[in-house]
Amino acid sequence: MAERTIFKRLNFFRGFLTTEEDWNDGERYHVGKRMLHSQALHAPGVVSQHMDGLLVRQRGRGDLNVEISAGYAIDGQGRDLLLPEPVIKAINPGDFRLPQTVYVILSYTEEPSDFVAYKENLQFKGHKRIQEGVKVEITAREPDIAQEVELGRIQLDKGVKAVKDALDPATPHPNEIDLRFVPQAGVAGSFMRPSERTDMAELLASKMSVYTHMAHVLKISMALDVLHATITIDMLLVAGLVDYRNIFALMGNLIALQRSLILDVERDHVELSQSKEFGTYKWNVESVKLDRRHSKELLVDIMTTQRNATEALKSLFAQALRQRTKSRTTPEIPTELIWDKIKVRSEDFGETLSVEGRDFKRVDLLDIFDEASEKKHHFAIADEKDRYRSRQRLKYPDGVLVEDVGVHYEGGNCTFEVFNIEANRDVILVTRIDYVRGDYECEVHVNGRKAQNLQVPGNDMKFRWRNWPYVIPAELASEPVLRVTLTPIKQDRDVNLFKVWAYQAV
Repeated sequence: MAERTIFKRLNFFRGFLTTEEDWNDGERYHVGKRMLHSQALHAPGVVSQHMDGLLVRQRGRGDLNVEISAGYAIDGQGRDLLLPEPVIKAINPGDFRLPQTVYVILSYTEEPSDFVAYKENLQFKGHKRIQEGVKVEITAREPDIAQEVELGRIQLDKGVKAVKDALDPATPHPNEIDLRFVPQAGVAGSFMRPSERTDMAELLASKMSVYTHMAHVLKISMALDVLHATITIDMLLVAGLVDYRNIFALMGNLIALQRSLILDVERDHVELSQSKEFGTYKWNVESVKLDRRHSKELLVDIMTTQRNATEALKSLFAQALRQRTKSRTTPEIPTELIWDKIKVRSEDFGETLSVEGRDFKRVDLLDIFDEASEKKHHFAIADEKDRYRSRQRLKYPDGVLVEDVGVHYEGGNCTFEVFNIEANRDVILVTRIDYVRGDYECEVHVNGRKAQNLQVPGNDMKFRWRNWPYVIPAELASEPVLRVTLTPIKQDRDVNLFKVWAYQAV
């Protein structure tokens, strides 16, 4: 249980005769308050962005010495551990029973300094300062985070002749410096310069466009993992949580996924892998040598090669990316006259659709109760009160008889995906429904974002087939794949779907 301290500040007043004890109490008050703040609001550990980050490294000549760079840490009591200059520590195998793990430990020290004695009156003497310092040790004892901070550890083998940096920091071998267990102090905010954050944001945005194309259009599975990793880093950047504490680990994970993507492309997309641009991408991804020397030079190398890799992919997919982002000056939303003709059309909706001089191309088709179609489009109904299949042989208003199979559901929600979308353009969904069960309204979400409600007013007891149109606006159709969710507003009113066609204007 934490020790309970009552804090008392000095309160000066006229005639207050202070002693050395009063002044020392004043100092203890401020030291105690600072320790309380650090202990309560900051996790103990190394502050990696300050000075040289207290990194433990091999000596250049490859011996049993290690070098600890200058830096700053906080221990579990909230005390400051400042190492102003690099320190070299020797490892003596004779001090340990090998094989054994040894720890490089940093701990707090303080001692009186600046002693003075006044020869006029020898009763007046003492130390004018308390010097705060740190002690670096190499020990077989695992450190106690409440009192000490681990800077690294090494699994020493029998007959060890030299200690080296780990070739693979994620899986150090015996006699290699292991930095995986170094605690990182909790810090609020990001220490990246605004220009660095801007460069990173622009790079991530550029990456998202090419990996979206590779994942959703070219169907390269590993590209989806790279895309998700890119989005995650972008979210952390926006939240102000990316800086030198974690940027190397984040980018290292991204590069590892990119290398898996390269293998995926070379195995399953041979023609793509043989292009000049992909070769440039591969070289830039694989040329970075990641290690624990987290220097400014390494970050510049990562940013440069990642930018070059992304530009290579943008060049490779330039035409497809331009098609996704090109603007349209012609209004795409059909007129009410076109809507009315679509609703009562009894002819099948083919690859192309021409209505009142307007041309549309079909980009996708969801056929309810066709197992392959439902699986492809990830069609699902969840949390429903009731659901049932329906085979109907009904008429359109022109008297044409059509048979179709669909599904009715009450409550819950229905979700499905629409593919082959030309992004940033309106998408028209046309759903065949049994209009005898009209008079319903659904909330609509597209890729998790709220869209305008789907409204189906009225009904028809005689000519029951209708093709109900719904427009997903361009600003919500920002990806090649759209996940649509329909949630009935009235939980006791059933909704039915038989086929769903997706069109975009030509």
